[in-house]
Amino acid sequence: MDKIKLIESEYLKKDMPKFNVGDTVKVLVKIPEGPDKVRLHPFEGVVIAKKGKGVKESFTVRKVSYGEGIERVYPLHSPSIERIEISRSGKVKKAKLYYLRGKVGKRATKIASKTKKENPPS
Repeated sequence: MDKIKLIESEYLKKDMPKFNVGDTVKVLVKIPEGPDKVRLHPFEGVVIAKKGKGVKESFTVRKVSYGEGIERVYPLHSPSIERIEISRSGKVKKAKLYYLRGKVGKRATKIASKTKKENPPS
């Protein structure tokens, strides 16, 4: 095995869930509030992009708050991320959902779900 990959494997988080672009996730980030106090800050939104591999893997989460779009880029294996919870799975046909930046309201969060719908017999 490559020496760089061997060293990087020590820093990978093993308990991260598998999620894709289009999924709605809640990212809980540790925020220090004093010398010995830490709180968890949630950020819930749609994953619009994923890039990188290994330790350098990152993802972008977008939410609309009070009519203003907010995006945050998180390194997947960052020690400041406590956990990631998947709220809803989405089915998309693109790898990057940058077109959601131009959408507002329900159109910005409406992504088809991955569950199969039964077709009625015709």
